Amino acid sequence: MKEEISFEDFLKVDIRIGTIIEVNDFPKAKKPAYQLKIDFGDLGIKKSSAQITDLYTKKELQNKQVSAILNFKSRQIANFLSEVLVLGVYNTEGKVVLLKASKKIKNGEQIS
Repeated sequence: MKEEISFEDFLKVDIRIGTIIEVNDFPKAKKPAYQLKIDFGDLGIKKSSAQITDLYTKKELQNKQVSAILNFKSRQIANFLSEVLVLGVYNTEGKVVLLKASKKIKNGEQIS
C-alpha cells in the first residue's frame, strides 16, 4: 500500500469521463500502444498514449467511455504529446484493463 494521503490531496487529482473518438496505431512507442483522441465535452478533445493493445482492438475502443486524469503534466512519448492519463488496472496476466463507469456519463464529468 502507498503512503496515506488526505482527502484534500485526492481532490487535487482531476479525474474525468471521456469518450474515445479516434484510435490509431503508435508504431514509434517503445511498448505496443495506441494513440487516442478523447472527447471530454466542454473541456475539449485531449490526446493520450495508452498501452492497451493486448486486450482491446481499435474497433472495440471506438466510442468507448474511459476515465482519465486530466491535470498531470503532458508527456512526450516519441513523436506524440500525451495530454491525459487513461486509467486502468493490470489483470493477473499483466495486461491493462480499462476503468470505466458502469453507466453512460456525460463527457467531462468529474469522478469524485
